[in-house]
Amino acid sequence: MSRFRVVVGISGASGAAIAVRIVERLAALDVVDIHLVVTDAARRTLDHEAGADALPRTVALSACAHRIGDIGAAIASGSFQTAGMIVAPCSMRTLAAVAGGLADTLLVRAADVHLKERRRLILMARETPLHLGHLRNMCAVTEMGAIVMPPVPAFYHRPESVAEIVDHLAARAIDMLALPLPPLAKAWQG
Repeated sequence: MSRFRVVVGISGASGAAIAVRIVERLAALDVVDIHLVVTDAARRTLDHEAGADALPRTVALSACAHRIGDIGAAIASGSFQTAGMIVAPCSMRTLAAVAGGLADTLLVRAADVHLKERRRLILMARETPLHLGHLRNMCAVTEMGAIVMPPVPAFYHRPESVAEIVDHLAARAIDMLALPLPPLAKAWQG
């Protein structure tokens, strides 16, 4: 089986545990090389929500952790083949930058590359309530080819803990990449 490169972007919205779990689940697949890019605000959120060891653990599971300002990194080029990109959580600032094509950070540039190369881009937009600007940005990125996937929990599988909710959200996001692997998320059986 061939290896798959997946870019994981973490921006500064609440929901850091989802990002950590996505990286853990991808790393467990053994056929995925994770290319990680973390915003400055995400570093603070990871520390606050997931603990001081969350970022070092996440970096250790990645094949490469790129600096947010390294606009010349491999993931900034369409010639660097990937299976897709997940931004989790996706702050409204990051969403707006992607919608406007404002590739001023490596995370936004990598997302822009995924759009222009017609690769999977999953944006786990995290905010509530939403105002019209948020909704318009979601429409704009959807029209460009992104998948907007707010981290809305499913309750049909009767989760018994926050960890189970986080795990299901992470699995669903990974499944949205459509890698040629068995699905990770528990499916509704009717």
